Amino acid sequence: MAFVVSVAMGLGMTACGGGTIGYLWVMGTQYNQIAGFKIDDFTGNLTAIPTSPFSSGGTNPVSIVVKPGGRYVYVINKGTPATSTTPATAGQIAAFSVGNEGVLTFQLSYTSQGTTPVWASVDSTGSFLYVLDQQAPPVDPTQPTILPPYGSITVFAIDPNTGRLQLVPNQQVKNSQGTQLTYFPVGSQPTMMKVAANNCLYTLNSGDNTIFPYSIGTGGQLTLTTNSTITTGATRLTSVNANGSYVYLTDAGAANTPGQILPYTTGTGCALNTLTGGPVPNLTGASNPVNTMVDSKGRYLYVVNNSTTNSQATATSNVSAFAIDSTSGKLQPLPIGDTNNPYPVGAGPLCMVQDPTNQYVYTSNNIDGTVTGKIINQNTGQLSDLQRGSKFPATGQATCLAVSGVVN
Repeated sequence: MAFVVSVAMGLGMTACGGGTIGYLWVMGTQYNQIAGFKIDDFTGNLTAIPTSPFSSGGTNPVSIVVKPGGRYVYVINKGTPATSTTPATAGQIAAFSVGNEGVLTFQLSYTSQGTTPVWASVDSTGSFLYVLDQQAPPVDPTQPTILPPYGSITVFAIDPNTGRLQLVPNQQVKNSQGTQLTYFPVGSQPTMMKVAANNCLYTLNSGDNTIFPYSIGTGGQLTLTTNSTITTGATRLTSVNANGSYVYLTDAGAANTPGQILPYTTGTGCALNTLTGGPVPNLTGASNPVNTMVDSKGRYLYVVNNSTTNSQATATSNVSAFAIDSTSGKLQPLPIGDTNNPYPVGAGPLCMVQDPTNQYVYTSNNIDGTVTGKIINQNTGQLSDLQRGSKFPATGQATCLAVSGVVN
Protein backbone atom coordinates (compact mmCIF):
# COMPACT_ATOMS: atom_id res chain seq x y z
CA MET A 1 0.00 0.00 0.00
CA ALA A 2 2.78 2.44 0.96
CA PHE A 3 4.59 1.60 -2.29
CA VAL A 4 1.48 2.33 -4.39
CA VAL A 5 0.96 5.67 -2.62
CA SER A 6 4.63 6.56 -3.12
CA VAL A 7 4.44 5.82 -6.86
CA ALA A 8 1.23 7.83 -7.21
CA MET A 9 2.82 10.81 -5.51
CA GLY A 10 5.82 10.54 -7.79
CA LEU A 11 3.54 10.71 -10.80
CA GLY A 12 1.76 13.78 -9.46
CA MET A 13 -1.34 11.76 -8.57
CA THR A 14 -3.42 11.58 -5.42
CA ALA A 15 -5.87 9.09 -4.02
CA CYS A 16 -8.68 11.35 -5.29
CA GLY A 17 -7.39 12.03 -8.77
CA GLY A 18 -5.50 10.75 -11.77
CA GLY A 19 -2.92 13.45 -12.40
CA THR A 20 -2.97 16.60 -14.50
CA ILE A 21 -4.02 16.14 -18.14
CA GLY A 22 -4.08 19.77 -19.18
CA TYR A 23 -4.27 23.42 -18.27
CA LEU A 24 -7.25 25.75 -18.57
CA TRP A 25 -7.07 29.54 -18.56
CA VAL A 26 -10.13 31.78 -18.26
CA MET A 27 -10.08 35.56 -18.53
CA GLY A 28 -11.90 38.01 -16.31
CA THR A 29 -12.64 41.62 -17.25
CA GLN A 30 -13.46 42.92 -13.77
CA TYR A 31 -9.86 42.70 -12.55
CA ASN A 32 -8.06 42.24 -15.90
CA GLN A 33 -6.80 38.84 -14.81
CA ILE A 34 -6.47 35.28 -16.07
CA ALA A 35 -7.43 32.43 -13.76
CA GLY A 36 -5.34 29.31 -14.39
CA PHE A 37 -6.39 25.74 -13.57
CA LYS A 38 -5.00 22.23 -13.74
CA ILE A 39 -7.44 19.62 -15.08
CA ASP A 40 -7.61 16.37 -13.13
CA ASP A 41 -7.67 13.24 -15.28
CA PHE A 42 -9.84 11.11 -13.03
CA THR A 43 -12.49 13.65 -12.03
CA GLY A 44 -12.24 16.60 -14.44
CA ASN A 45 -12.04 18.86 -11.39
CA LEU A 46 -10.13 22.12 -11.64
CA THR A 47 -7.46 23.19 -9.15
CA ALA A 48 -5.63 26.50 -9.22
CA ILE A 49 -2.28 26.75 -10.98
CA PRO A 50 0.44 28.12 -8.67
CA THR A 51 0.49 31.96 -8.51
CA SER A 52 -2.87 32.14 -10.34
CA PRO A 53 -4.54 34.51 -11.21
CA PHE A 54 -2.20 36.21 -13.67
CA SER A 55 -2.41 39.75 -15.03
CA SER A 56 -3.86 39.86 -18.55
CA GLY A 57 -1.17 42.34 -19.57
CA GLY A 58 -3.77 44.98 -20.49
CA THR A 59 -7.36 45.99 -19.87
CA ASN A 60 -10.62 44.23 -20.74
CA PRO A 61 -9.35 40.77 -21.87
CA VAL A 62 -11.86 39.23 -24.30
CA SER A 63 -10.11 36.57 -26.41
CA ILE A 64 -7.39 34.00 -25.75
CA VAL A 65 -5.64 31.54 -28.06
CA VAL A 66 -2.93 28.90 -27.55
CA LYS A 67 -0.22 28.24 -30.12
CA PRO A 68 -0.25 24.53 -31.10
CA GLY A 69 2.22 22.76 -28.84
CA GLY A 70 1.02 24.70 -25.79
CA ARG A 71 4.14 26.76 -25.13
CA TYR A 72 2.72 30.20 -25.93
CA VAL A 73 -0.56 31.94 -25.16
CA TYR A 74 -1.87 35.17 -26.69
CA VAL A 75 -4.49 37.35 -24.98
CA ILE A 76 -6.50 40.05 -26.71
CA ASN A 77 -7.09 43.01 -24.42
CA LYS A 78 -9.88 45.05 -25.99
CA GLY A 79 -9.13 48.25 -24.06
CA THR A 80 -11.72 50.61 -22.63
CA PRO A 81 -13.27 53.90 -23.77
CA ALA A 82 -12.80 57.10 -21.82
CA THR A 83 -15.30 58.01 -19.12
CA SER A 84 -15.91 61.15 -17.13
CA THR A 85 -13.43 59.96 -14.52
CA THR A 86 -10.97 57.70 -16.36
CA PRO A 87 -8.98 58.03 -19.59
CA ALA A 88 -9.31 55.55 -22.44
CA THR A 89 -7.00 52.53 -22.55
CA ALA A 90 -5.76 51.15 -25.87
CA GLY A 91 -6.31 47.59 -26.96
CA GLN A 92 -3.33 45.29 -27.48
CA ILE A 93 -2.07 41.71 -27.70
CA ALA A 94 -0.23 40.24 -24.71
CA ALA A 95 2.10 37.30 -25.33
CA PHE A 96 2.80 34.76 -22.58
CA SER A 97 5.05 31.74 -22.28
CA VAL A 98 3.73 28.63 -20.52
CA GLY A 99 5.94 27.26 -17.78
CA ASN A 100 5.88 24.42 -15.31
CA GLU A 101 2.39 23.52 -14.06
CA GLY A 102 0.78 25.93 -16.55
CA VAL A 103 2.19 29.11 -15.03
CA LEU A 104 1.89 32.06 -17.45
CA THR A 105 4.81 34.47 -17.75
CA PHE A 106 4.25 37.74 -19.58
CA GLN A 107 6.70 38.28 -22.46
CA LEU A 108 5.78 41.25 -24.64
CA SER A 109 2.77 43.24 -25.80
CA TYR A 110 1.95 44.10 -29.40
CA THR A 111 -0.35 46.55 -31.12
CA SER A 112 -2.64 45.60 -33.97
CA GLN A 113 -3.03 47.93 -36.95
CA GLY A 114 -6.63 48.88 -36.22
CA THR A 115 -8.34 49.73 -32.94
CA THR A 116 -10.54 47.80 -30.50
CA PRO A 117 -9.23 44.24 -31.03
CA VAL A 118 -11.87 41.64 -30.16
CA TRP A 119 -10.77 38.20 -31.38
CA ALA A 120 -7.73 36.11 -32.29
CA SER A 121 -7.14 32.88 -34.23
CA VAL A 122 -4.06 30.84 -35.08
CA ASP A 123 -3.66 29.00 -38.39
CA SER A 124 -3.50 25.20 -38.40
CA THR A 125 0.32 25.16 -38.48
CA GLY A 126 0.70 27.59 -35.58
CA SER A 127 2.79 29.88 -37.78
CA PHE A 128 0.49 32.92 -37.94
CA LEU A 129 -1.71 34.83 -35.52
CA TYR A 130 -4.74 36.67 -36.92
CA VAL A 131 -6.13 39.54 -34.82
CA LEU A 132 -9.57 40.99 -35.57
CA ASP A 133 -10.12 44.73 -34.96
CA GLN A 134 -13.56 46.32 -34.91
CA GLN A 135 -12.18 49.51 -36.43
CA ALA A 136 -9.70 49.64 -39.33
CA PRO A 137 -6.96 52.32 -39.48
CA PRO A 138 -7.77 55.74 -41.01
CA VAL A 139 -8.31 55.80 -44.77
CA ASP A 140 -6.00 58.81 -45.09
CA PRO A 141 -2.96 58.60 -42.78
CA THR A 142 -2.60 62.39 -42.98
CA GLN A 143 -6.03 62.72 -41.34
CA PRO A 144 -6.00 60.13 -38.52
CA THR A 145 -9.41 61.21 -37.22
CA ILE A 146 -11.14 59.98 -40.40
CA LEU A 147 -11.86 56.29 -39.87
CA PRO A 148 -13.38 53.85 -42.37
CA PRO A 149 -16.73 52.20 -41.59
CA TYR A 150 -15.24 48.71 -41.44
CA GLY A 151 -12.96 46.48 -39.38
CA SER A 152 -9.63 44.87 -40.13
CA ILE A 153 -7.41 41.84 -39.60
CA THR A 154 -3.80 42.24 -38.52
CA VAL A 155 -1.56 39.29 -39.37
CA PHE A 156 1.51 38.37 -37.32
CA ALA A 157 4.11 35.69 -38.02
CA ILE A 158 4.87 33.65 -34.87
CA ASP A 159 8.51 32.83 -34.14
CA PRO A 160 8.53 29.06 -33.49
CA ASN A 161 11.32 29.31 -30.90
CA THR A 162 10.36 32.42 -28.91
CA GLY A 163 6.66 32.94 -29.65
CA ARG A 164 7.36 36.54 -30.57
CA LEU A 165 5.25 38.26 -33.22
CA GLN A 166 6.24 40.06 -36.41
CA LEU A 167 3.82 42.07 -38.56
CA VAL A 168 2.89 40.61 -41.97
CA PRO A 169 1.84 43.54 -44.25
CA ASN A 170 -0.84 43.22 -46.91
CA GLN A 171 1.15 42.63 -50.11
CA GLN A 172 -1.83 42.99 -52.44
CA VAL A 173 -3.66 46.22 -51.59
CA LYS A 174 -2.55 49.87 -51.45
CA ASN A 175 -4.34 52.89 -50.02
CA SER A 176 -5.30 56.05 -51.90
CA GLN A 177 -1.78 57.43 -51.41
CA GLY A 178 -0.23 54.37 -53.04
CA THR A 179 1.12 52.98 -49.76
CA GLN A 180 0.92 49.25 -49.09
CA LEU A 181 -1.70 48.41 -46.47
CA THR A 182 -0.52 46.91 -43.21
CA TYR A 183 -3.87 45.21 -42.57
CA PHE A 184 -6.67 43.31 -44.33
CA PRO A 185 -10.11 45.00 -44.38
CA VAL A 186 -13.28 43.16 -43.34
CA GLY A 187 -16.94 44.11 -42.86
CA SER A 188 -18.83 46.35 -40.47
CA GLN A 189 -18.48 45.82 -36.70
CA PRO A 190 -16.77 42.42 -36.77
CA THR A 191 -16.96 40.42 -33.55
CA MET A 192 -15.52 36.96 -34.26
CA MET A 193 -13.60 34.93 -36.84
CA LYS A 194 -12.78 31.31 -37.56
CA VAL A 195 -10.11 29.52 -39.59
CA ALA A 196 -11.85 26.68 -41.44
CA ALA A 197 -10.79 23.82 -43.69
CA ASN A 198 -9.28 24.52 -47.11
CA ASN A 199 -7.39 27.46 -45.55
CA CYS A 200 -10.45 29.68 -45.39
CA LEU A 201 -10.91 32.41 -42.80
CA TYR A 202 -14.35 33.82 -42.04
CA THR A 203 -15.18 36.96 -40.04
CA LEU A 204 -18.61 37.63 -38.56
CA ASN A 205 -19.80 41.19 -39.19
CA SER A 206 -22.49 42.11 -36.68
CA GLY A 207 -23.18 45.47 -38.33
CA ASP A 208 -25.03 43.88 -41.24
CA ASN A 209 -25.19 40.16 -40.31
CA THR A 210 -22.76 39.12 -43.03
CA ILE A 211 -19.70 36.90 -43.29
CA PHE A 212 -16.47 38.11 -44.88
CA PRO A 213 -14.36 35.32 -46.44
CA TYR A 214 -10.61 35.26 -47.04
CA SER A 215 -8.39 32.47 -48.28
CA ILE A 216 -5.09 31.95 -46.46
CA GLY A 217 -2.08 31.80 -48.75
CA THR A 218 1.70 31.59 -48.58
CA GLY A 219 3.31 33.57 -45.79
CA GLY A 220 0.01 34.01 -43.98
CA GLN A 221 -1.30 36.37 -46.67
CA LEU A 222 -5.07 36.78 -46.94
CA THR A 223 -6.68 36.93 -50.36
CA LEU A 224 -10.22 38.17 -50.97
CA THR A 225 -12.48 35.65 -52.62
CA THR A 226 -14.68 36.45 -55.60
CA ASN A 227 -17.63 36.88 -53.24
CA SER A 228 -16.26 39.37 -50.72
CA THR A 229 -19.46 39.55 -48.63
CA ILE A 230 -21.72 36.62 -47.81
CA THR A 231 -25.27 37.59 -46.91
CA THR A 232 -26.76 35.29 -44.27
CA GLY A 233 -30.25 36.70 -43.78
CA ALA A 234 -29.79 36.34 -40.02
CA THR A 235 -31.64 38.57 -37.58
CA ARG A 236 -28.82 38.71 -35.03
CA LEU A 237 -25.67 36.84 -36.04
CA THR A 238 -23.62 35.93 -32.95
CA SER A 239 -20.98 33.29 -33.78
CA VAL A 240 -19.14 31.40 -36.52
CA ASN A 241 -17.54 27.96 -36.22
CA ALA A 242 -16.25 25.27 -38.56
CA ASN A 243 -15.97 21.48 -38.69
CA GLY A 244 -14.04 20.20 -41.67
CA SER A 245 -15.82 21.46 -44.75
CA TYR A 246 -18.87 22.57 -42.76
CA VAL A 247 -19.44 26.03 -41.25
CA TYR A 248 -22.04 26.72 -38.57
CA LEU A 249 -23.40 30.15 -37.64
CA THR A 250 -25.68 31.04 -34.74
CA ASP A 251 -28.55 33.46 -35.23
CA ALA A 252 -29.90 34.62 -31.87
CA GLY A 253 -33.06 35.96 -33.53
CA ALA A 254 -35.50 38.06 -31.55
CA ALA A 255 -35.20 38.47 -27.79
CA ASN A 256 -36.34 35.53 -25.64
CA THR A 257 -36.53 33.13 -28.57
CA PRO A 258 -34.39 30.00 -29.04
CA GLY A 259 -32.73 31.29 -32.21
CA GLN A 260 -31.31 28.96 -34.86
CA ILE A 261 -28.17 27.43 -36.35
CA LEU A 262 -27.30 28.24 -39.97
CA PRO A 263 -25.32 25.34 -41.52
CA TYR A 264 -23.16 25.70 -44.66
CA THR A 265 -20.61 23.82 -46.70
CA THR A 266 -17.46 25.54 -47.92
CA GLY A 267 -17.25 25.94 -51.68
CA THR A 268 -14.86 27.24 -54.30
CA GLY A 269 -13.08 30.41 -53.26
CA CYS A 270 -14.27 29.95 -49.64
CA ALA A 271 -17.89 30.56 -50.67
CA LEU A 272 -20.58 29.28 -48.29
CA ASN A 273 -23.33 27.06 -49.68
CA THR A 274 -26.45 26.57 -47.58
CA LEU A 275 -26.68 23.00 -46.33
CA THR A 276 -29.65 20.97 -47.58
CA GLY A 277 -32.54 21.50 -45.19
CA GLY A 278 -31.56 25.05 -44.31
CA PRO A 279 -31.58 26.60 -40.83
CA VAL A 280 -31.88 24.30 -37.80
CA PRO A 281 -34.04 25.51 -34.89
CA ASN A 282 -32.32 25.73 -31.53
CA LEU A 283 -33.84 23.62 -28.77
CA THR A 284 -36.89 24.61 -26.75
CA GLY A 285 -35.77 26.08 -23.44
CA ALA A 286 -32.75 27.78 -24.99
CA SER A 287 -32.29 31.47 -25.74
CA ASN A 288 -29.65 33.91 -26.96
CA PRO A 289 -27.10 31.50 -28.52
CA VAL A 290 -23.71 33.24 -28.47
CA ASN A 291 -21.15 30.60 -29.39
CA THR A 292 -20.63 26.99 -30.42
CA MET A 293 -18.09 24.22 -29.93
CA VAL A 294 -17.48 21.16 -32.11
CA ASP A 295 -16.05 18.19 -30.22
CA SER A 296 -12.56 16.99 -31.14
CA LYS A 297 -13.89 14.10 -33.25
CA GLY A 298 -16.29 16.27 -35.23
CA ARG A 299 -19.32 14.28 -34.13
CA TYR A 300 -21.21 16.78 -31.96
CA LEU A 301 -22.05 20.48 -32.02
CA TYR A 302 -22.70 22.28 -28.74
CA VAL A 303 -24.51 25.63 -28.74
CA VAL A 304 -23.74 27.97 -25.84
CA ASN A 305 -26.94 29.75 -24.81
CA ASN A 306 -26.26 32.87 -22.76
CA SER A 307 -29.74 32.94 -21.22
CA THR A 308 -33.13 31.30 -21.32
CA THR A 309 -36.52 32.29 -19.99
CA ASN A 310 -38.81 29.76 -18.34
CA SER A 311 -42.47 30.13 -17.46
CA GLN A 312 -41.59 31.90 -14.20
CA ALA A 313 -39.53 34.46 -16.19
CA THR A 314 -36.31 33.63 -14.34
CA ALA A 315 -33.10 33.71 -16.35
CA THR A 316 -31.04 30.55 -16.68
CA SER A 317 -28.29 29.43 -19.06
CA ASN A 318 -27.53 26.18 -20.83
CA VAL A 319 -25.86 24.29 -23.70
CA SER A 320 -27.82 22.70 -26.57
CA ALA A 321 -26.33 19.50 -28.01
CA PHE A 322 -26.63 18.24 -31.60
CA ALA A 323 -25.24 15.24 -33.45
CA ILE A 324 -23.43 15.99 -36.75
CA ASP A 325 -24.11 13.56 -39.59
CA SER A 326 -20.70 12.36 -40.80
CA THR A 327 -21.65 12.40 -44.49
CA SER A 328 -23.98 15.37 -44.80
CA GLY A 329 -23.08 17.67 -41.89
CA LYS A 330 -26.75 17.88 -40.91
CA LEU A 331 -27.67 18.46 -37.27
CA GLN A 332 -29.96 16.36 -35.11
CA PRO A 333 -30.72 17.07 -31.41
CA LEU A 334 -29.16 14.37 -29.27
CA PRO A 335 -30.32 12.00 -28.18
CA ILE A 336 -34.01 11.99 -28.86
CA GLY A 337 -35.85 11.84 -25.55
CA ASP A 338 -33.06 13.28 -23.40
CA THR A 339 -34.99 15.71 -21.20
CA ASN A 340 -31.71 17.15 -19.84
CA ASN A 341 -30.77 18.59 -23.26
CA PRO A 342 -30.20 21.58 -23.20
CA TYR A 343 -27.83 21.08 -20.28
CA PRO A 344 -27.72 23.74 -17.52
CA VAL A 345 -24.48 25.64 -16.86
CA GLY A 346 -23.46 28.77 -14.92
CA ALA A 347 -25.03 32.15 -15.55
CA GLY A 348 -24.16 33.96 -18.77
CA PRO A 349 -21.81 31.52 -20.57
CA LEU A 350 -19.75 32.95 -23.43
CA CYS A 351 -17.29 30.27 -24.56
CA MET A 352 -16.77 26.50 -24.38
CA VAL A 353 -13.75 24.19 -24.71
CA GLN A 354 -12.94 20.47 -24.51
CA ASP A 355 -10.04 19.07 -22.51
CA PRO A 356 -7.02 17.60 -24.40
CA THR A 357 -8.06 14.00 -23.66
CA ASN A 358 -11.65 14.55 -24.84
CA GLN A 359 -13.23 13.53 -21.53
CA TYR A 360 -14.57 16.87 -20.28
CA VAL A 361 -15.97 20.18 -21.51
CA TYR A 362 -15.99 23.56 -19.78
CA THR A 363 -17.90 26.83 -20.19
CA SER A 364 -16.80 30.28 -18.99
CA ASN A 365 -19.73 32.07 -17.33
CA ASN A 366 -19.69 35.85 -17.42
CA ILE A 367 -22.51 36.75 -15.04
CA ASP A 368 -21.53 34.63 -12.03
CA GLY A 369 -17.78 34.59 -12.79
CA THR A 370 -17.43 30.81 -12.82
CA VAL A 371 -16.39 27.85 -14.96
CA THR A 372 -18.80 24.92 -15.40
CA GLY A 373 -17.36 21.47 -16.09
CA LYS A 374 -19.21 18.54 -17.66
CA ILE A 375 -18.40 14.95 -18.60
CA ILE A 376 -18.87 14.24 -22.32
CA ASN A 377 -20.16 10.77 -23.20
CA GLN A 378 -17.89 9.54 -25.99
CA ASN A 379 -20.59 7.31 -27.48
CA THR A 380 -23.63 9.58 -27.37
CA GLY A 381 -22.31 13.13 -26.90
CA GLN A 382 -24.53 13.63 -23.85
CA LEU A 383 -23.27 15.85 -21.05
CA SER A 384 -23.44 15.13 -17.33
CA ASP A 385 -22.15 16.78 -14.17
CA LEU A 386 -18.66 16.07 -12.89
CA GLN A 387 -18.67 13.58 -10.03
CA ARG A 388 -17.30 15.95 -7.41
CA GLY A 389 -18.87 19.30 -8.24
CA SER A 390 -19.12 21.06 -11.58
CA LYS A 391 -18.76 24.77 -10.75
CA PHE A 392 -15.44 26.50 -10.12
CA PRO A 393 -14.79 30.19 -9.27
CA ALA A 394 -12.89 32.15 -11.93
CA THR A 395 -11.86 35.78 -11.49
CA GLY A 396 -14.29 38.64 -11.95
CA GLN A 397 -16.57 38.64 -14.98
CA ALA A 398 -15.35 35.65 -16.98
CA THR A 399 -15.14 36.10 -20.74
CA CYS A 400 -13.55 33.37 -22.90
CA LEU A 401 -11.23 30.52 -22.02
CA ALA A 402 -8.59 28.29 -23.64
CA VAL A 403 -7.14 24.86 -22.90
CA SER A 404 -3.83 23.14 -23.53
CA GLY A 405 -2.20 19.81 -22.92
CA VAL A 406 0.57 19.49 -20.37
CA VAL A 407 3.75 21.14 -21.64
CA ASN A 408 6.83 18.96 -21.31
